[in-house]
Amino acid sequence: MSQTPDQTTAWVAVDWGTTHMRLWRMATDGTVLGCQSCNKGMGQIEPHAYEGILLDMLADHLPPSAALDVVVCGMAGSRQGWAEAPYAPTPCAPPSIEQATLVPTDDPRLRVHILPGVKQVDPIDVMRGEETQIRGVTARMPDYDGVICLPGTHTKWVRIKQGQIGEFATFMSGELFTVIGQHSVLRHSVGTSGWDRDAFRTACQGATDDATFLMRSLFGLRAGSLLADLSPEAARATLSGLLLGAELAAARSFWGDRDVTIVGESTLSQAYGDALALQGMTPQMMDDEETTLNGLRDAYAQLLES
Repeated sequence: MSQTPDQTTAWVAVDWGTTHMRLWRMATDGTVLGCQSCNKGMGQIEPHAYEGILLDMLADHLPPSAALDVVVCGMAGSRQGWAEAPYAPTPCAPPSIEQATLVPTDDPRLRVHILPGVKQVDPIDVMRGEETQIRGVTARMPDYDGVICLPGTHTKWVRIKQGQIGEFATFMSGELFTVIGQHSVLRHSVGTSGWDRDAFRTACQGATDDATFLMRSLFGLRAGSLLADLSPEAARATLSGLLLGAELAAARSFWGDRDVTIVGESTLSQAYGDALALQGMTPQMMDDEETTLNGLRDAYAQLLES
């Protein structure tokens, strides 16, 4: 992102995930002054390390005396993170600054607010980080009434009505794709890159239409590479299509009769968009980074109001 060195950092937005963190230095009007990222996610560091990482990344931008507000979403607020930010129960508006946990810091130049996640009691489920992306959507579209799909390692499908998070469900399709493709016998057949759209669409349609299709088709990827010259790219796309199709079948109650907005990284979002298009849907697509940042902007705006 662009740098504007002649402007003072008014506050800092942070998305702190399991494997990576992203930090944006922000001007008062919400303009991004600079963006940094690192691979020091919650899974790689101990709770005592968070403050030092922030201080290192902000070394040239800290005020000499006043405290700099830092608004954080994601896994920094988990039980294994910096400080646990308790879950807000559904149904609820996407949590914002009034529910944030104020983290004690050794350096008085930092004032850190960690946004909470969301929990669902029946059926039991949790999210942490996605709720800020949801706020990014509802801040832009306050009257949104539909479903938000957040593709990732653990994909979320979330019903939104009158600005409230209602029912949501988590699907581990992304993690299963990695585990099966890299740690099962199919690792010998499934490529690590490349794509075959026709293979993806065929597998996705089959798994969406037939609950038995996924389990009946998986070993065929290995047999196909041995006997029918199935390419690693086609095998990769087929595995993705099988898992995504099975997910769509299980999540049909979410997307079957509602408008869908997909928020995610472009390549993965496109796969979900392609899968929904096979079902006659035309989802709206939104960038995950910009939507996360919009959610953090909205949280900071509430901090100013309070």
